Amino acid sequence: MRNRDLSFWLFLAPVLIGLGLVVILPLLYGTFYSFTDWNGLTASTFIGLDNYIRLFSDTQFLNSLWFTIKISVVTVILLNFFGLALALIVTRKLKSSNFLRTIFFMPNLIGGLILGFIWQFIFVSVFDDIGKLFGIEGLQGWLSTTNTGFWGLVILTVWQMAGYIMIIYIAYLQNIPNELIEAAKIDGANSFQRFKNITFPLVAPAFTVCMFLTLSTSFKMYDQNLSLTNGGPYESTQMVAMEIVKTAFSANEMAYGQAKAVVFFIIVAIISLTQVYYNKKREVDM
Repeated sequence: MRNRDLSFWLFLAPVLIGLGLVVILPLLYGTFYSFTDWNGLTASTFIGLDNYIRLFSDTQFLNSLWFTIKISVVTVILLNFFGLALALIVTRKLKSSNFLRTIFFMPNLIGGLILGFIWQFIFVSVFDDIGKLFGIEGLQGWLSTTNTGFWGLVILTVWQMAGYIMIIYIAYLQNIPNELIEAAKIDGANSFQRFKNITFPLVAPAFTVCMFLTLSTSFKMYDQNLSLTNGGPYESTQMVAMEIVKTAFSANEMAYGQAKAVVFFIIVAIISLTQVYYNKKREVDM
């Protein structure tokens, strides 16, 4: 740090200022207000840990947290599976590989709100028409139950982000030396053995990155939840981000909503850092 000249700090200044104003300062202010009864309009009074004690008995918050954890676990598994599978497909020597990469990545360029409305139309109208046409009751009434709303959110998230995760896996797959693959072929290793003993260990660092991204994205999901189910039916598909927003801006309980946000931040940070530590340790073992 002693060898850094003025130009280095001038180059970093916009990023550091932006980080301080947009992330660190709001976090500090929000944490302070979580210990008050501020409603966003009137003056606040310091009430200590009352908001935090209250939220641990708030069944609506706890239910949304449990729903978020379940949906995050499923989406993380499916996103990494499909992301790696797509990466393996497009890294083969196919004439259409560049076209396929573009097609698979395109959903990630569409905003979450728009995707939510598109998939809402598919689930509610298209699925219902197909179900009635072929007499499949399972396709009728999608998003009207907690179970179908859950899988609707999973399908939307996986369809949107799989192409993005694919790009990360592609970067690691292309760095695998061809000599190792050719040597394994000469030794008689089949496709599964080459993947298990060569490809999988060498792309292990990608799992760390992708799991961190998919975990944080799944936990923070709001716009897809808003446009697809809006928390229904009866707020049974309401994720934590939406529950916090409703508490703060619909019920005008800003301080209480901020307390929920602080607890949510701590939970996500612990899970993400634990996952990174565990995956890094596995990379060394491999």
